[in-house]
Amino acid sequence: MRELSRKKQTRIFVTLCLLPAVILVGTFMFYPTVSVFFMSMFKWGGYSPNKEFVGLDNFKILIQDMNFFRAFQNSIFLIVMVTVITLTLALIFASILTREKFKGVNLFRIVFYIPNILSVVVIAAIFSAIYNPSDGLLNSMFQAIKLAGLKQMWLGDQKIVIYSIAFALIWQAIGYYMVMYMASMASIPESLYEASSLEGAGAVRQFLDITLPLTWNTIRTTLTFFVISTINLSFLLVKAMTNGGPDGSTEVFLSYMYKQAYTNSSYGYGMAIGVVVFTFSFILSAVLNKVTKRDVYEF
Repeated sequence: MRELSRKKQTRIFVTLCLLPAVILVGTFMFYPTVSVFFMSMFKWGGYSPNKEFVGLDNFKILIQDMNFFRAFQNSIFLIVMVTVITLTLALIFASILTREKFKGVNLFRIVFYIPNILSVVVIAAIFSAIYNPSDGLLNSMFQAIKLAGLKQMWLGDQKIVIYSIAFALIWQAIGYYMVMYMASMASIPESLYEASSLEGAGAVRQFLDITLPLTWNTIRTTLTFFVISTINLSFLLVKAMTNGGPDGSTEVFLSYMYKQAYTNSSYGYGMAIGVVVFTFSFILSAVLNKVTKRDVYEF
């Protein structure tokens, strides 16, 4: 009986400990998610008390909306380009700062990490100033080195503005992921590198055969995390720098959803876009986890 009483007390204690977290998750995550799916089946302006149930009509409109597909294309481009470049550079810099012994390693860590502690608004202000066509740093630099022909309207030209946004995203994220990879690489035994050096392996071969496999779990985790965060950060940066312009050339998933829901008073349609974004993110995460799954190397 005492044993049963102790088990009961343990269950009560665990339940009471978990209850606040369950309430918070249910209130701020589960309920809003369900509400998005529910509201996507209504025609509603967002402020009017009148709601008209339209079923899947919002999704029928969505599959014919070329502006949405343009935002979809921009989002995919940023996800692929920014993820590949950021994580590749973060791995290379982390490997150099971990393996190469030189003065100022800690300084480089701090310098690379600084962009990550800046708010998106500050980053947007910095790059807006850099890209300023009249007296911005980039065009002024080209002017100073006699390459005035390279001067551009970095945030005004539809052909290059998405690359300008991508560069800002890459600059902001490299330091954070570099530090994560450095922490993972620090746990790799030095004896493995010494043994490979005796067998004639160079720095590149050591990176491919030792560093990369033994940090794969970290890379796999950060890959999924970064892809999802890119969807969110691209919206914030686009909103602060271009507001989707010029002429919709930098619209992404969430910026287009925001405009439809809160600017064009098409809240139900905006929530339908939100459902598509949620589903896409979920499927993409599942695919990435499946594709990157591999045996864990032990040492």
